[in-house]
Amino acid sequence: MNTGASWPTPSVAEARVLEIQTKLHRWARDDPDRRFDDLYNLVCDPAFLAVAWRRVRGNRGARSAGVDGETAHYVTAVRGEQAFLSELRAALKARSFQPTLVRETMIPKPGGKRRRLGIATVRDRVVQAALKLVLEPIFEADFKPCSYGFRPRRRAQDAIAEIHFFCSRSYEWVIEGDVENCFDDISHSALLGRVRERIGDRRVFALVKAFLKAGVLSEDGVERDTLTGTPQGGILSPLLSNIALSVLDEHFAAAWEAMGDSHAREQRRRKGLANYKLVRYADDFVVLVAGDRAHAESLRAETAAVLSPIGLRLSERKTTIAHIDEGFDFLGFRIRRHKKRGAAKRHVYTYPSRAALMAVRGKVRALTAGSTHQPLATLLRRLNPVLRGWTNYFRHGASSKTFAYLDAFVWRRVWRWLCSKHTRRPRRELVRRYLHNWRPVEDEVTLYNPARVAIVRYRYRHTSIATPWSTATTAGSPA
Repeated sequence: MNTGASWPTPSVAEARVLEIQTKLHRWARDDPDRRFDDLYNLVCDPAFLAVAWRRVRGNRGARSAGVDGETAHYVTAVRGEQAFLSELRAALKARSFQPTLVRETMIPKPGGKRRRLGIATVRDRVVQAALKLVLEPIFEADFKPCSYGFRPRRRAQDAIAEIHFFCSRSYEWVIEGDVENCFDDISHSALLGRVRERIGDRRVFALVKAFLKAGVLSEDGVERDTLTGTPQGGILSPLLSNIALSVLDEHFAAAWEAMGDSHAREQRRRKGLANYKLVRYADDFVVLVAGDRAHAESLRAETAAVLSPIGLRLSERKTTIAHIDEGFDFLGFRIRRHKKRGAAKRHVYTYPSRAALMAVRGKVRALTAGSTHQPLATLLRRLNPVLRGWTNYFRHGASSKTFAYLDAFVWRRVWRWLCSKHTRRPRRELVRRYLHNWRPVEDEVTLYNPARVAIVRYRYRHTSIATPWSTATTAGSPA
């Protein structure tokens, strides 16, 4: 490796990183027992650091500062990108780099609770991003198809599509699991043990361990050691949590393989045995059971036993068992089987959950309840991304009626806002000035119309989801 290479252009850096990642992924896939050495030079490589910096700078959190008070903009405007990266690379090569404390902030959660969010320094974020560029292709070769959260080219809609697929094929009992305090309670020794199975470079291993043990600076200024968990919000944390939780994937994937093909699984059902399938998205998961409630109860206990060695436990309150006819919520969707209007046959439907609808309504209320001194166009520019993002997420479900309701709700909120802004003007004048075809418009900015979003069924991709480093598909029968 040419460690004295100059800083590459963005396109050259991206091409070099992709080429090396492809090799790492291929080697890991072809040899499941291989342990990788000499990866530290890749973390220090100018191309990897350059790509890592560009991703940190382009992230939404680039405006947030760590304990040193520096943001990505500060690095660009004051320190200079190349000087910053050169200094960071020199520290890594000299083995003098040490992660600093993570600044902790508390953000609200539904139900009035709050969760911790860790904000690392920009310097640490770049090294974490470089580490992720090196480690992710290796561990992706081991991750199972049933996991969808925080993985390249996989999304929540894939998880929902798989649930729809199996629930439409007699998998009627559902364990809706939630890992309690996942990011806070993961055992460092268990996690590092799983990392060590693939990573033989002690320098990389020590760097991962240093980030886990970096410590936290709380909002009240108290320094706290991190004995367990990974800081939620860190660039490397989702990958590390997937490495830890893959123990659950591997357990259920092995059980699924042992059940055999579709014919063998049918024979199991005739003997009174259950078939079951895991679908996981980060620390949220469901176990789909073709059996009865007793089978589901035993699998819940089995799941808890699998998680225990890595220091995790199921949330007693959030881990529930439901029948598909009752329905359950997962990743913002309500999934339930019921009869189609005018027909006797029952179908499985996915549509926005009540909690998801209440959440977007709350955002709309917050935006339209503010000051009326701003122009209508400014309000619309703030509302439209919220509506567009929400409807794009749910447009693959049976969401047309919900979208129509949301459109009517937003229209009323904007109309009331206009009436509050112009209290002395006649309503007829407001209609003439601001409503074109009854849509609020100003300065060529029109209120986004959720009711016009086309509903498209998401295609279930099963094991045909290729990684960024391979176009090969994994063979296998889904059911």
